[in-house]
Amino acid sequence: MTTEFFSNDNLHLAHEIVSRYPVKKSALIPLLHLAQEQHGWVCDDAMRQIADLTGTTPAEVRGTGTFYEMFKFHPVGKYVVNVCTNISCQLLGGEELLAHAEQTLGVKAGGTTADGLFTLEDVECIAACTEAPCLQVNYRYRLKVTDDDFDTLIADLRAGRTAEIPEHGTLAAVRQHIPADAMAGIVPPEQATEMPVWLSRNNQDAGGQG
Repeated sequence: MTTEFFSNDNLHLAHEIVSRYPVKKSALIPLLHLAQEQHGWVCDDAMRQIADLTGTTPAEVRGTGTFYEMFKFHPVGKYVVNVCTNISCQLLGGEELLAHAEQTLGVKAGGTTADGLFTLEDVECIAACTEAPCLQVNYRYRLKVTDDDFDTLIADLRAGRTAEIPEHGTLAAVRQHIPADAMAGIVPPEQATEMPVWLSRNNQDAGGQG
């Protein structure tokens, strides 16, 4: 029996996403994103329906998703605040910023505020080392953050003054749609009769250099 998790609109979108790939399993990651956008995190029912849609098992879905930090498999706040404490940020006050964030929000790193608005996380490098100390809110960057900057950010989030930061799980404001006549035309590996263009090109380049 198929598990029902996706809304009608998202189920239609899920089928469209699966149709983009010659092997259904390849749709696991975009379907995980879709599930997280709908629910805020990836729950068991979501994994079961994704497994049904891709011909895999819930264990395979979870095994794929848990490799990536962006997917959450437990409830999180509307806003996930990632404070970097890796070397560049650490040298420029990242640890102190995290301590201030804990005090401001009233939770330790890894915790969620009682109102369900904020989850605070201590994270590894988020690749903005020249802008340290930095953080992300739902993976949107804030750079060279001071304690006052942090407090202002939290106040703005509470007041709804940050329209550029969507609720956790939303990747982009514009939904990708690929018309059927614009598909890449990729076939399943077992049906491929020609060498991939990129591999053929690389072989030609290597031959020319030889």
